[in-house]
Amino acid sequence: MQQFRVTVRPQAPEYEIKIGPGHLRRLGNEARRCLGRTARRVAIISNPQVFELYGARAIESLRAKDFLVSAWLMGDGERFKSIRVLNQALAFLSKAGLERNDAVVALGGGVVGDLAGFAAAIYLRGIALIQVPTTLLAQIDSSVGGKTGVNLASGKNLVGAFHQPRVVVIDTETLLTLPAREVTAGRCELVKQGAVGSRKLFDLTVSSLRKSNSDHRVIRSSPQLEQLIAAHCAFKASIVAGDEREALDRADHRSRRILNFGHTVGHALEAVTGYRRFRHGEAVGYGMLVAGELSKTLGLLEVSELELLREAVQLCGSLPAAGDLDQREIVDLIRHDKKRLDGYVQWVLLERVGRARIVSGREIKPRELRASLRIVLQ
Repeated sequence: MQQFRVTVRPQAPEYEIKIGPGHLRRLGNEARRCLGRTARRVAIISNPQVFELYGARAIESLRAKDFLVSAWLMGDGERFKSIRVLNQALAFLSKAGLERNDAVVALGGGVVGDLAGFAAAIYLRGIALIQVPTTLLAQIDSSVGGKTGVNLASGKNLVGAFHQPRVVVIDTETLLTLPAREVTAGRCELVKQGAVGSRKLFDLTVSSLRKSNSDHRVIRSSPQLEQLIAAHCAFKASIVAGDEREALDRADHRSRRILNFGHTVGHALEAVTGYRRFRHGEAVGYGMLVAGELSKTLGLLEVSELELLREAVQLCGSLPAAGDLDQREIVDLIRHDKKRLDGYVQWVLLERVGRARIVSGREIKPRELRASLRIVLQ
């Protein structure tokens, strides 16, 4: 019998990350450039706090380039990143009359970006997405790389899709209005990427944190801040370019899975508190410290390197109290982490600051995990 074989080699299109003050005024230009002349409608998904600050500016810029603009606002907080709210967003896109050549603009932090991105990924089997991240965490991490999704009651980001944006527009002036805790959360994500990226990126991050205003509640806009954001975006882009879909057969230090450093415990902390106590980055701050303790316990990480990590997290600002949480519940949630393979959680640990290692949960004794949680959380 004659057989035929067809090889398909899909390639994700390249896109740019534009970084600088006042870039919201260029949103219309960037949208028209990447969408082309046939795009007519743009639907903005945001939340009330961000939209009150920046919605008018975004709409004005888009309308100046002849887009018909509609907007829909979701609740502010991780608990709104749900199937129920996603369904409302899809109904909005349908009512707004978006067609295949139109686009969704995600204007906000990571929660907005994840939900709006997922809606764009599945509406009409996929329409264009433009990310306009307004928090530090979203600017350096969640807006780059194409991961979108929502939470289930059983865990975070259990439903989602890969959907790369057409462009990421980062206006660093939006950071001037960040609430204090969002500043801390973003700084924790900076430390996370530095800790797994390279010693150079880690040192650049820590140096920036030390030089920044002693008041942890604010971020000062400056060329140095833009350079730091650009360095982190470049690191994230390099990881995504080499492992876009987080291949399961990769466990090397350039696997996309290393970006989950601190997330195993972080996601559990968010879930055990109903997504109400911790900002995502704050939970990751605790998660990094637990992973650091485990790394030391397994003989991977020198005590001096762990001290560097602890100092970096401390520079980020105060984290919410966690000593009252039920560690048995946390351990149970960790066991059901979505990153598990063959029944075991895949931990991202450190060999040294700037180099990660993926370790199977079978190598970590339950008492070692409990001891690390106790040291960090209490």
